[in-house]
Amino acid sequence: MAQPATEPAQNASAPPRERPEAVASTGTPEAAAEAATGLDMVLVDAARGPLRRLVPPLSTTLHFGSSLARKPGTVARRAGELVGELGRITTGRSELAPGKKDKRFADPAWSGNPLLKRAMQLHLATARTAWELIEDADLDWQDDERIRFTATNLVDALAPSNVPFLNPLALKATIDTGGHNVVEGVRRLVSDLTSPPRVPSMVEPDAFTVGEDLAVSPGAVVLRTEVFELIQYRPTTEKVRSLPLVMVPPTINKFYITDLAPGRSIVEHYVAAGQQVFMISWRNPDERHADWDLDTYGQALLDAMDAVETITGQEQVALQAFCSGGIITAMVLAHLAATGRQDRVRAASYAVTVLDWSKAGTVSALMDPGAVEAATERSRKKGYLDGAQLAEVFAWLRPNDLIWNYWVNNYLQGKPPPNFDILYWNADTTRMSAGLHRDFIDVAVRNALTKAGEVSMLGSPVDLSAVTVDTYATAGIADHLCPWEACYRTTQLLGGESRFVLSTSGHIASLVNPPGNPKSTFQVAESTPPDAQQWMKAAETVKGSWWPDFTAWLGDRSGEEIDAPAELGGNGLDVLAEAPGTYVFDK
Repeated sequence: MAQPATEPAQNASAPPRERPEAVASTGTPEAAAEAATGLDMVLVDAARGPLRRLVPPLSTTLHFGSSLARKPGTVARRAGELVGELGRITTGRSELAPGKKDKRFADPAWSGNPLLKRAMQLHLATARTAWELIEDADLDWQDDERIRFTATNLVDALAPSNVPFLNPLALKATIDTGGHNVVEGVRRLVSDLTSPPRVPSMVEPDAFTVGEDLAVSPGAVVLRTEVFELIQYRPTTEKVRSLPLVMVPPTINKFYITDLAPGRSIVEHYVAAGQQVFMISWRNPDERHADWDLDTYGQALLDAMDAVETITGQEQVALQAFCSGGIITAMVLAHLAATGRQDRVRAASYAVTVLDWSKAGTVSALMDPGAVEAATERSRKKGYLDGAQLAEVFAWLRPNDLIWNYWVNNYLQGKPPPNFDILYWNADTTRMSAGLHRDFIDVAVRNALTKAGEVSMLGSPVDLSAVTVDTYATAGIADHLCPWEACYRTTQLLGGESRFVLSTSGHIASLVNPPGNPKSTFQVAESTPPDAQQWMKAAETVKGSWWPDFTAWLGDRSGEEIDAPAELGGNGLDVLAEAPGTYVFDK
């Protein structure tokens, strides 16, 4: 919806149809973390250079231009409104102001200094006109997403807060440091530009140490294959649930998003709740592993399940998968259903997982045929897609939080970025094999998981409706990579009973949501009807983290309590290394 004419001063820099807090920079590591990471499936834009992000596809440009050309009166009205606002800005009568959560203009100088105030208001007025014209064009969803993506990058780049001699923080730093900030800022800029991803650093490379600060839950590697290591975590309770939980992390970035610092570790919480927890740690592939595809990773999950069943003596497991790990998991479950072995899995959880890619947000809209072909060809030639390229793509999806906020901090002020565990994890990227990259894009472009038999896993046609195990799905209400409505459709594709939980945060912060945060809430309803908005109307808001809700749900499906194992491994599978293993250190 367009901004109401009676509220011109509110959130003037925000695209009209989006919630302002989802687009304005808050200037915090938490905001950057919500924007930074996660979706590692639709990877087509990694084949584009930075300039391509500032130019939408020709067809979109033509549709946008022709639509406005058919509305000359509307364009003239918007131009007149802009001219009028510019007149008020020049004479000091404009009431335009940034949104309350837009920290770019939080310094008092932006409102107190006449020159800076006019520069800020000029930017806000121009941005508002751009969003209004896009709204007036009334494009289809894909062209609309593409043109907004381009406009967001251009508008955000042109903000006066990015200009050294206009930003009061930069001017103050120059005075306070005697110009040392300029020297340090240039040094940081050159360092960031000389190696991918060519975006401002969001965390210092030595801010944390894996195995000392992060990924410290006690455990051991009990299986190592060419594709993954399997970690078994040491119980911290005298009794454990008999049914083991196997966690399936994403295939880009390291597994320890689930095992951050103590107190913020999902693994730590599950173990404390009496679950037997096993973790897959994917190997970082290189050109030697170019042929690894969806079948490779599907078989790896089956191999992990075999090992867990051998160690625990159980015939069933529970699965929890994250993002693209959820795509692999759903397809493996379809394979098990097709081969009569679905009874191996008692329950499955999908965290920020999209299986239906119809209208799945900006990343989905960017999948034009040319970009798809370029992306797959690029990874085929190299044998893999580099995670650093993906980090650059994700950064430009939220430029205020992930580019320009750090531009001001790192380069204009010459300051180091603040240390934050999620951002360190985000920078610890891995590669994706060419085969898996190709298969993921194919699944997304054809939206193949929504059609029975359209794609296969290990020789079995995939029919998600045949997957009847109980499902627990989570999403983040502010997730720009995996929109919550798209995650909700996962509950409709899968058979069996489902529970859907909507967390308050974005893509990653909705996952790293430990109990104890007084601001945390989640929404849940008793059923999952076909329409997401119908679910929303019936949902109740619960204070706190969803982690205890999940462990209670899982506990009901994890069998009786038994004595915790005294040793890790067993039945022919010995301890190979202490957690977090060796693959997590591969660069």
